[in-house]
Amino acid sequence: MKFDPDEIRRRAAQDFEATWNLGREIVPSPAINESYPRLRFDYGKTHPIFETIHLIRNAYLRMGFEETMNPLIVEDRDVFRQFGSEALAVLDRCFYLAGLPRPDIGLSDERIARINDIVGRNLSADDVDIVKEVLHSYKKGEIEGDDLIPALAGRLNSADSKVAVMIDEVFPEFKELVPEPTTKTLRSHMTSGWFITLSALVSRREAQLNLFSIDRCFRREQSEDASRLMTYHSASCVAMGEDVTVDYGKAVSQALLSQFGFEEFRFQPDEKRSKYYVPDTQIEVYAYHPKLRDSEAGSATKYSDGWIEIATFGMYSPIALAAYDIPYPVMNLGLGVERLAMILYDSRDVRLLTYPQFGQTPISDPKLAASVSVVQSPDTYTGLAIMRAIVRVCEEHAGDPSPCEFSAWEGELFGRQINVAVIEPEENTKLCGPAAMNEVMVHDGSILGVPRIEKWDHVFKEGVPAGFRFIDAFAAQAAREIEDAARCGTDCEIRVKGVKVPSEINIEIESNANRWITSNNKKIDIRGPVFTMVQMDVMADIS
Repeated sequence: MKFDPDEIRRRAAQDFEATWNLGREIVPSPAINESYPRLRFDYGKTHPIFETIHLIRNAYLRMGFEETMNPLIVEDRDVFRQFGSEALAVLDRCFYLAGLPRPDIGLSDERIARINDIVGRNLSADDVDIVKEVLHSYKKGEIEGDDLIPALAGRLNSADSKVAVMIDEVFPEFKELVPEPTTKTLRSHMTSGWFITLSALVSRREAQLNLFSIDRCFRREQSEDASRLMTYHSASCVAMGEDVTVDYGKAVSQALLSQFGFEEFRFQPDEKRSKYYVPDTQIEVYAYHPKLRDSEAGSATKYSDGWIEIATFGMYSPIALAAYDIPYPVMNLGLGVERLAMILYDSRDVRLLTYPQFGQTPISDPKLAASVSVVQSPDTYTGLAIMRAIVRVCEEHAGDPSPCEFSAWEGELFGRQINVAVIEPEENTKLCGPAAMNEVMVHDGSILGVPRIEKWDHVFKEGVPAGFRFIDAFAAQAAREIEDAARCGTDCEIRVKGVKVPSEINIEIESNANRWITSNNKKIDIRGPVFTMVQMDVMADIS
């Protein structure tokens, strides 16, 4: 059941508790045939980034690597230990975490009186002590923020919603809180986590370790564009052992990337020369993928003739390793999941690939045609027969000169004898206007109402029909209104004149299709002179 968000917000502002309880009426119980276990779901659709992560995970596992999780929250002192003189530059791209302080909250007589008004009773001395005790426990960290309202509600035997209003209106200290920064950062490089993980494992596991982790990293970019996001996924691995050399990076690169269709590889020194790598071991991996040759897709990822920079590896510096008591050589390789996904999914923009809900998903002409429908249609088999009779009369006599009247249907409906006629009382015109037989077609992303004449042959040849004409939509509306009038035992008259928008001819277009058409500079052209009238007379009540 669809509801009005504006109305819900208005009512909630006036009485949150009553509006909250109203949810039972707004959210309906399922119909019998739509309830579980009859309610079922089809297979869903994977997200391109997580599907790529799944493929990389399996690729690493096939290579004998063990999956692990690295710390996501890293103290800035660890960044200094790992990156040395580069630490400040790295921290400039890190997000620091902050938290709200726990305020001291007093309980004056004025506040107690306001609480009494909100909870609907006078607090006893014991109740006041309970409020003070709970607030003090919150201050000390014994109660978490998301447990504060339930704790107060339970101790006071009051509704959560009333306690929420009490917190909001009686204690402004909560609204005035300002986040206080900490020394914790969100990981900007998977490297920040690897040092911490390897330091913990080196004394408890065998010296030779092959580990991988695929997880989020965060970088405080100045802006996001087609190739960069502030949060991205790093597919990173390490090989640790006495005999690990830089050639491990070359072998891992080829073994991993060849599983994704890359055929040739070349390695060249990275100009950045990060201090946490041994000098001259920081290597960029360029790989050849036939899918990229002579293609414009993925242009944001800098490649030419099928070659692309796809990964980086290097040997961790003994200085950084020694800071964590790691006595073995370590090779680290990093790969951006989003970059690989852009290749696999032939994407030009990582923003739309990652967050497709913010982009424009193309809608094909057949799907657009399915989005066009009539608003009103008959409810009964008799109503359906009336609709078809109206259409038949209009098809046979559309060009007959007026004034004219043609009986379309006569019979019983809801216990009443009725007569339905198509008429045109005005002189010097015709029974139907020239656009009455226009057909609704979808062509190249536009929705059109066009007649079958030579001018529109290309639309009928190349386009997709919605399956009805203007006269069909009008007849469906007329039949429905005739049903409603017959139920009440009243005559009715249904008329359509010059149509300027779809709703004037009983046609609606789904909102997502409407938005897509508008944003892509396509057209909705449902208009024309239809000028048709249907009249229903109740002849007798036979019920």
